[in-house]
Amino acid sequence: MSVMAVRSVRTVTANMLLSVFFLSGALADCDKNLALLITAPKEMEALTGSCLQIPCNFRVIKSEEEFSSARTTFGVWIKNEPQFSNPDNVIFNSSRNDNIYPMNLIGDLSQKNCTTLFSSLITSYTDKYYFRIENWPFVATASCDPLQITVLDSPPSPRIEISGDLKEKESVSISCSAFTPCPHSPPKLTWNLQQDPHIMTVEKKDRTFTTKIQKNITLSDEHDGSIITCSARYPVNEGKDVKTAEERTTLNVSYPPRDTSVVISPTDPVSVGSLVNLTCSCRGNPPIDTFVCFMINDGRLAMIKVDEQIHGFKVSSSDRGRLYYCGCRNELDIQLSTGRQLVFEGDQRVGAQVIVKILGIVMLVSTLVIFECWFRSRRSIKPQKRAVEADYVNSVVELRPS
Repeated sequence: MSVMAVRSVRTVTANMLLSVFFLSGALADCDKNLALLITAPKEMEALTGSCLQIPCNFRVIKSEEEFSSARTTFGVWIKNEPQFSNPDNVIFNSSRNDNIYPMNLIGDLSQKNCTTLFSSLITSYTDKYYFRIENWPFVATASCDPLQITVLDSPPSPRIEISGDLKEKESVSISCSAFTPCPHSPPKLTWNLQQDPHIMTVEKKDRTFTTKIQKNITLSDEHDGSIITCSARYPVNEGKDVKTAEERTTLNVSYPPRDTSVVISPTDPVSVGSLVNLTCSCRGNPPIDTFVCFMINDGRLAMIKVDEQIHGFKVSSSDRGRLYYCGCRNELDIQLSTGRQLVFEGDQRVGAQVIVKILGIVMLVSTLVIFECWFRSRRSIKPQKRAVEADYVNSVVELRPS
């Protein structure tokens, strides 16, 4: 190894040891000389051109000269490091009128309230800050309680929250909240729900603030897939300008199958020998997990397809007068379609949806009840083999009109 390399290694090692030594010493001094503690957030964010309200309280730990509320008390903010001896870091002292930073103590120091309003922030104010009390002869710096302030050029997005079960017919509370570093100049919230004129600025447990708008709604299947958009507009530079942030979320509302129907393609009329598809059409959330297609012919119920949405076949003369049905199921429930007949060329068109008249209402109801009982049984016990399923498909239930 060269001489220069050896020197470099030694230098790096020495610097590391010195860093550890001074860091350990600083922590030791913090514990040893602790005389003042403040209760304030460890980290806070602010917006350029706006203000920041710093919630702050202090308590005296130990001192030869105890703090006295009867004496005049001054508050001092120091940036970067807690040493009061560095005048460049003392950016605010309530005993002076020519402070470097636009700060103002709005708390009552005699009641140990050091709440401070930091105004007209700019990004260069991002730093670590320490609070100091001067209550002569008692003076102390809360060197163990630094506050990290970060000044942002753009506000963070508001937060959309939904409390409650996202199911059809359930009532939920939807809220949009935005961080509010300056409660004297809160953001204005708007969203694409029916506007609530009451916008609240509320104090949180840590004494910081948030601005909130809230609405209660009863969910329906029509809400599924709806997009909620919320915007927060922050007045800055004494109201001369505005900064905006936006958030959006999509509602995922669960509901049982809807609009179940049999769709025939190509469309009627059909002819003997032509190829047609019977498609089971429906919607639901969670997604449909079992389709079934069956028919009624001459008073008999026959299963055609299970777990397949489309059934294709060649039309024969025996298909005339048959009624085709389908069913859809998801985790919540099932729904059966109404009957659908093929319309042959030359026949009088009877419409896309027909009601069984030949077999009578009693037979139709009986048929659907039998099928629905079978269909519901599949929700809890699904056949493990296709051979068992084929037995169902090929089974025929004969119904006699009463």
